[in-house]
Amino acid sequence: MSVSRLKTEDIRIFSDAAGAFFEQSTRKRAAVRTAYLMESADLVIWDDYQGLIELQGRFQGSVGFSAPRALLTLVLLLMGERDYSDASHRDIVGEIANQMSGYARRHFGDAMEISPPRVLTERPAPVVPPPHSFPFVIPLAWERYEAHLVVSMQPKG
Repeated sequence: MSVSRLKTEDIRIFSDAAGAFFEQSTRKRAAVRTAYLMESADLVIWDDYQGLIELQGRFQGSVGFSAPRALLTLVLLLMGERDYSDASHRDIVGEIANQMSGYARRHFGDAMEISPPRVLTERPAPVVPPPHSFPFVIPLAWERYEAHLVVSMQPKG
């Protein structure tokens, strides 16, 4: 059995999911900027809130969506929400992570185990990727803000 590699379309599925959330919720699509490899453990993309899903199957790893509070507040405003509490901000990030999970399920199939989305608001301990493994960082521009997707998936096997 040959080990398959993560392809561009495998990574794009997550930016498509996040972009669709913005378009559906606010009628304003997020622009995907140039993706890059996170080549240093010192470089951490972390904003105020992060939604995280973990995947296990043909590939294993995690995908995180990270956004600043101000971006999420504007999303809530455009959605017509009046509650700008911390819980409302966590809900938005959780919804984006949930949408990424749904897109991943359709793309990778039922054999992919996907954890329920987790929302993190405190900076976690640094995670050192396995040797020769560099997560992809996908910046998303929305309105005047920037959010980040971090895709850290490796072929299993």
